[in-house]
Amino acid sequence: MRSADLVKTNPISHSLVQNLRQQLMRVLPFSKMAIADVDYFLRHSIEAYFAPNETILSPADGVPKDLYLIRQGRVSGRRLIPGFEEMGFELAAGELFSVSACYAGRPVTSKYVAVEDCFCLAIPVERMHELAKQSKPFSDFLNNRILKLLEESRTALRNNFASQALTEQSLESPLGDLTLKKPISVLPNTPLKDALQLIHEKQVGSVLVVDEVGIIQGILTRYDVLSRVTLAQTPLDTPIAAVMSTEVKTVQVDDTAEMAGLMMSRHHIRHLPILRDKEIVGIISERDLFSLQRLSLNNISSAIRAADDVESLKGCANNIRKFARNLLGQGVQARQLTALISHLNDVLTAQLISLFTKKYDLDLGRFAWISLGSEGRSEQTIATDQDNALILMDSELVNKERYLAFANEVNHALDQCGYPLCKGHIMANNPELCLSQTEWLQRFERWIEQGNPEDLLKASIFFDFRALAGNESLLNPLRDYVVKHAQATPRFIKLLTENSLAWKVPFNWFGSLETKEFDGKKIIDIKMQGTAIVVDAARIYSLANGIAAVNTRERLAAVGRALKVSEADSMGWIASFEYLQTLRLAAQIDGLALGGNPNAIDVEQLNSVDKTILRESLSKVRNLQQHLELDYVR
Repeated sequence: MRSADLVKTNPISHSLVQNLRQQLMRVLPFSKMAIADVDYFLRHSIEAYFAPNETILSPADGVPKDLYLIRQGRVSGRRLIPGFEEMGFELAAGELFSVSACYAGRPVTSKYVAVEDCFCLAIPVERMHELAKQSKPFSDFLNNRILKLLEESRTALRNNFASQALTEQSLESPLGDLTLKKPISVLPNTPLKDALQLIHEKQVGSVLVVDEVGIIQGILTRYDVLSRVTLAQTPLDTPIAAVMSTEVKTVQVDDTAEMAGLMMSRHHIRHLPILRDKEIVGIISERDLFSLQRLSLNNISSAIRAADDVESLKGCANNIRKFARNLLGQGVQARQLTALISHLNDVLTAQLISLFTKKYDLDLGRFAWISLGSEGRSEQTIATDQDNALILMDSELVNKERYLAFANEVNHALDQCGYPLCKGHIMANNPELCLSQTEWLQRFERWIEQGNPEDLLKASIFFDFRALAGNESLLNPLRDYVVKHAQATPRFIKLLTENSLAWKVPFNWFGSLETKEFDGKKIIDIKMQGTAIVVDAARIYSLANGIAAVNTRERLAAVGRALKVSEADSMGWIASFEYLQTLRLAAQIDGLALGGNPNAIDVEQLNSVDKTILRESLSKVRNLQQHLELDYVR
């Protein structure tokens, strides 16, 4: 029997309740709870003392009777996974433990031991449930602990960058939450003169064309008027249906402003009708998005597409980084932020490719520019180098030298724009990476069927590929081959896994974060010791299960379904990955490359919430890596 069950427990006195209330209300979930509910927790808790190395809770104790809160000291948790040595994790003051076991009415899966003199507050499980019924913040936290912590972290991050942000409203806002402009609409047989008079009188940029029941048939914008009416000398009594654009892109009220911006940028349009199901409820323009963000997505992408030299594109690349800072200041999540950065980097690269394709008289239908690695996964951060290649039609091999000269100019232009040349020379100007379709198929076949560990260590990045520009169909045979043959070759999957295990999550045996000292700071490499491990695991599981997705989030979701893991587990992987990505982005945007490493973070500079999420996120990363090892190596 634990000593806490004997003489080391005491009811909390009224005076102690008052003293502890202030301490608790500095941490989640108590900081979000009503004072009366915090007092309820304290009044129904018992204070327990545990000596160093004393067991607080273990699987042998059966279903826990209490939920514990660490008031002072540290607790080490040790989880035993079959096939692995016992692994530790550490909890600090202000953290709750045995939450899942208390809720599920099952024994804990870890052994909790006091690291030092430790004082805990223990609230009986039945009181925990009663408090959850009366306090929504407490209930929400217990049910979605990691998500609530992430929400708090994003709020802190947003506040940190708010003074530097140029924007006032988040791109994550649903369009239905914005003040929507009522669109001007006319029937298809409306004469052009009447439609243009409406545009002039209402001072709008477009007019929708609808049928008798209000279904969109087309749109006419100010920009259409010049080419289709003025220059074409179209008579003003012509029905608007004769000159309207008929393929009208639309968005729904639940879609975000970010999604609207991406759609405008991708389709080169400036107006999007907003629907609730099929009903037109508003319209959003490029100018509206511009008012949300002075550096707008469409503004930057339009400037990129209008640039006709490298010097102009250098300025555009700088605006991409400013834009990223603004979005981080809005609290935009890592998934969306990396997608937006990758999209704008794609637009810039495509513009360079277009400029130099004309210079070298190359046909975009006869080759494709391949993005690899984070660019291939649409997960680029601010500090990103180049990873690209070329695939040519077999008949184009005779022109290989011309393609290499073209690629060399693109690669060096990208370097001038702030995307450094790859130190490993994974670039399209490398003759080994400027290959025909047949040669690439042979290369992938050799990697999968015969590759040795060293070859595969260098090749893993090539399994995250997509076409950025040119003839995308050239990659279809490669994609089909990889999906079909990778899962049928256990040796290949085993070698990839063994390579990925070289990088370890920075925990010591006791479960404490293991940092490196640099200039008096305690740092970890959040990429190599965090996100890269998740990327590797997601890639390997996808290859082993015939999953074609390339983006890490999409892979993790698909892997979760394929392995039939709980939604909570797969969402835990995703949330942990995206949180670590957010830390990387924050460090890179600050421009403080500790030791020259843009992915290094100073752990001591994190607030208490971020330290807690960091430990939990890295713990989930380690568990994912352990299960990968168990599935494919042991």
